[in-house]
Amino acid sequence: MKPIATLHTCYPEKFGVPRQSGLVPAAWGRVEFVPEFQREEAVRGIEAFSHLWLITQFHLIDEVESSKVLTVRPPRLGGNERRGVYATRSPFRPNRLGLSVVKLERVETEGPRLWVSGVDLVDGTPIYDIKPYVPYADALPEATSAFAQEAPLRVKVRWQREVNVPDDVRAVIEQSISLQPQPAYQEASDRIYNADMAGWQVRWQMDAGEAVIIECTPRTIP
Repeated sequence: MKPIATLHTCYPEKFGVPRQSGLVPAAWGRVEFVPEFQREEAVRGIEAFSHLWLITQFHLIDEVESSKVLTVRPPRLGGNERRGVYATRSPFRPNRLGLSVVKLERVETEGPRLWVSGVDLVDGTPIYDIKPYVPYADALPEATSAFAQEAPLRVKVRWQREVNVPDDVRAVIEQSISLQPQPAYQEASDRIYNADMAGWQVRWQMDAGEAVIIECTPRTIP
């Protein structure tokens, strides 16, 4: 297989990326097709669908090491219990393949390009296939999912001081941090976390169950 496109997103690094798609509705992405597939007819009619499946690869994970991993520690279990890799959605898996549902925001026929939201992938992610999301077949309300039956708990996000941040960027930052992207086993209140989101460097720490943003500055591009 070879990638058909690259996904560019508001997350330039792994830390801070939501652990599932749709959890951060403001998180944007742009699908850029490789030259071989930059053909308008390839996306003809796609605008009739509200959501898409993206089949991707976790390209930042070492291929050799990932192929050896057969058990992982899901964050939803506190990072302390192991489960078989096929009983989880961990990015550490033999073929490093990912599956995400994203909302299709708009289609640019020149390119073509697809603008999507609700992404849970890092910038530069290779896309191997795109399929329309079909509710009657893909939505199964009777399904059960063991330790991940409910959406993750969110925490309140508070800014230590007001910062002039664009509304769309603020939404990405607050929605992302409310999901507590830090490892589940790190609970020290004095620990400061740092992530790059939507072109801004964000630093925060946990305080009495709240996430407090202590600094937010535009990222300097070398």
